[in-house]
Amino acid sequence: MYLRQTRRTNRDGSVVSYLQLAHNERHPVTGAPTAKVIHSFGRADQVDREALSRLVSSISRFLTPEQAGSAAAGGAVEILDSRRLGGAWTLDAVWQRLGIGAAIRRVAEGRRLDGDAVERVIFALVAQRALEPGSKLAATGWVAQRVAIGGCAGFSDDQAYRGMDFLLDALAEIASEVFASVAHLLNLDLDIVFVDTTSTYWEAEGPDLLPELQDDGQGSGDGQGSGVGEVVNPVESGRRAFGHSKDFRTDLPQVVIAMAVTRDGVPVRCWTFPGNENDQAIIRTVKDDLGSWNLRRLVWVADRGFASAANRAYLTRGGGHYIHAEKLRHTNTEAAAALARPGRYATVAGNLRVKEVHVAPGR
Repeated sequence: MYLRQTRRTNRDGSVVSYLQLAHNERHPVTGAPTAKVIHSFGRADQVDREALSRLVSSISRFLTPEQAGSAAAGGAVEILDSRRLGGAWTLDAVWQRLGIGAAIRRVAEGRRLDGDAVERVIFALVAQRALEPGSKLAATGWVAQRVAIGGCAGFSDDQAYRGMDFLLDALAEIASEVFASVAHLLNLDLDIVFVDTTSTYWEAEGPDLLPELQDDGQGSGDGQGSGVGEVVNPVESGRRAFGHSKDFRTDLPQVVIAMAVTRDGVPVRCWTFPGNENDQAIIRTVKDDLGSWNLRRLVWVADRGFASAANRAYLTRGGGHYIHAEKLRHTNTEAAAALARPGRYATVAGNLRVKEVHVAPGR
C-alpha cells in the first residue's frame, strides 16, 4: 500500500496532480501488477494535509521509532542512537529558569573549578533521581546510554562523587543565591518565614558508623581542583543515629530534618541533622544560617519539645519570634500566666481559638 500521485494535462497546457491511496494487485488474466485505488484524496494542491498527518500518526503507533524514521526517509537514514529527551529537557528548563545552574556555576568558578562541567554533572544526578532513581554509579550508565542531556555526554562515577563533595561543601552559598533568584522571580512574600522540624527513620540494623573526615591540613595548598567538583579537605559524617523519634520508632536510626518555608509554603531552605542532635544546636544552626539572608522576620514553629527557656531566649535575639505548643495540663509558668489573663478568644477555625496576651519583653 502506498500514496500515489497522478498528473493530468488540461487543454490550456496546465498540469494538475492528484493524490491517491493505492496498492498493487495482479491482473487475473495477464498476471501483471496493476494499481488499485483504495481512496482518492483529491488535488494535491488542495489536499487536507492535517488528515494526511493524522493518517501517518495512526500508522506510526504500530512502529518502533527506528522503523518510523527509516520509513519516513525512504530507508536512506540509518538510526545510530535513540535517547529519551522530554523529561530531562523539561527539568533542565526549570533548573535554568530558577537560577540553580547559574548559582552552581558562579560558586564553582569562585573555587577555580570548571563551572559548566560541575553544574552539568550535578544536574544529571538530580535529573536521574527525579526520572529514574538509582545510585551514582547507575547514573553514569543512564546518562551515557538512555537519556540526552545538553552539555553532558557522560561522566564517570568519580566525577559524580566529586560533584557531590563540591555540592556538600558549597551548599550554603548555592542555596542563598538560588533563594534570592526564586524570591525575585516568584515575587515571594518574605514578611514571615516559618521553621519547623521533623524526623524520619530507616529500616536499618544500626546507626551510621562512618568516621568524620576532618580537615587534616594536608590539602593541595594551591586552592585549585584538577577534576570536576574536586574539593580540598571535605568534611563528611554519618547522620543516621538513635534519638527521640516523632514516628515512635526509637528502635531505628533516624535523622532530624528542619525546613524553613514562606507563609505560602514555598521552601526557603532545608537542613538535616544527626538523629540524636540536641535541640539547642538545631535552633542555633537554623537561626544563624538564615541570619545572613536578609529575611525580615523569622517565626519558629515547634512543638513543646523545643520550648525550653534557653531556646526561647535564643530565638528572641535580634527581634526573633516563635510559636510553641504547650500541654494545658503540664504547662510552664509563662503559659499559665497567659491563660490566666482576662480577655475574649477569637475563633480562627472550628477547632481553634486564639487570644492575644502581651507579656514582658524577652519572655
